[in-house]
Formats: sequence, structure tokens, C-alpha cells
Amino acid sequence: MNPYIPMASKIIDIVKHTDIEWTFRVKANTKDVLPGKFYEISIPKFGESPISVSGYGKDYIDFTIRSVGKVTNELFDYKVGDSFFIRGPYGNGFDVSLYEDREVVVVAGGSGLAPVRGIIDHFYENIDKCKSFKLITGFRSPQDVLFKDDLKKWSEKLDVTVTVDKADENYQGNIGLVTNYIPNLQIENINNTSAIVVGPPMMMKFTVEEFLKRDLAENNIWVSYERKMCCGIGKCGHCKMDDTYICIDGPVFDYSYAKNLID
Repeated sequence: MNPYIPMASKIIDIVKHTDIEWTFRVKANTKDVLPGKFYEISIPKFGESPISVSGYGKDYIDFTIRSVGKVTNELFDYKVGDSFFIRGPYGNGFDVSLYEDREVVVVAGGSGLAPVRGIIDHFYENIDKCKSFKLITGFRSPQDVLFKDDLKKWSEKLDVTVTVDKADENYQGNIGLVTNYIPNLQIENINNTSAIVVGPPMMMKFTVEEFLKRDLAENNIWVSYERKMCCGIGKCGHCKMDDTYICIDGPVFDYSYAKNLID
């Protein structure tokens, strides 16, 4: 298949999380798809944009998209039955087999929950394949919470903590940064623990620092650097950091490698 040519994909479902964040489920071939990989989504006359996979099944892929630009704004006028174009998947993604038989901690901020949703689903469906699984996810406010139905479902089997930066006095949930919950995490064996951290750059920076304080090895901390990706195949150079092309070598890295990437 020519990597430059996108394929039409029909929308089979739309979930509206907030006014500006929706999940589009499209019919697609899911060969080589992993959580954390991404596709280039394109609309003729409007351009294309790299979007992470937020879930997938036998013959569909989910894309959770925020309406923040020319392409995404246009996409929010689309309905079930319409089609847009995709090419991919690109990048390396999260290999869930690396986290099996280990204590797993996922920390996600805002829309950073989307790229790790497939990891959470995997261990929800295969809880016996990990020693334990903890999810800490944070949002700006209760109105910004994504995947509410998933969070409720995941809580049935997994240790899930949802927190928000701020809320009114009637809010009954957790209020505070995700980093507040790491020092007291119950971890039996830090040497058999994997942490996956995805979210805004500053959130990832301080979250990783908290894990390092717990003596978690750098190569057991995984991050996703979705930085300035454009073409998806290493030709445009927009995402290049030092000698690393984020769209090819990443966007998923263990921290022992990621810490040396200089922007």
C-alpha cells in the first residue's frame, strides 16, 4: 500500500464527550494497530491532522478528537454514515505484552487518556495478565471528563482514581493534580512495576519526577511525545528532536531514552 495515499473510512458511531471532544468510530482494517499509534486524518480541501488511536476492535478504530483547528472543526460537522480519509497506522505505540505479569500504573491527563484507553481495555478484559492495575486520570473540571462510561466500567475490576483541577462546592469527587496520588500508591514490588504517563508536557514532567522519587527505574516509565507531528512518515522534519523523528521512532518512548530528547 502506498503510504502517501489515504483510504476512505465510514463513520459508524459518534460519542460526544464534551462540546469540543468527540470520539469517532470508523470502519477500518486494524492490522498493526496498537494503543498509542496514530493515523493521519484528512479532509479534502481542508488538510490533514495526526490523531491517536483511542480504541479498536476487529473491524473498527476509534479516534477521540478535539475541535481546535481547520480539519477538526470541519470534521465536527460530519455525521454517522459520512466518510473521511485516513492513512496509517504510524509510530510504535504501546506494546501491552511488555506490561503483562507486572504491576501497572497508568497516569493520564485530559485527552491523554485517549492513547492509553486500549491499554486499559486490554487489562480490563485480561485482569489475570497483570499483578495489579491502577489508573489515575485528571481533567480540568467535572465537565471536561472523557470516557465517563468507560471509567465506570473500568472501576468494576481496576483501581481507578479520577480527579479534577477545580470544581464547585457541590462536587463530590477528587480535586487536585494527578501527582498528588503517586506518593501514596500501594506498590508491592517497585522493580516489577511499569508506569505509563501521557498528557500535557508539564504534567508528564512532574508525574515522572514523582515516580523517580519512588525509585522506579527510568526504563520502566513510558511516555508519549506527540510533538509537532505532521507528515507521519519522517519526510517533513517538523517533529524531529535531535536525531529522533517522533512520528517514526515514537511517539512512545521509555523515559531513559525520552529524557535525552532536547526540544
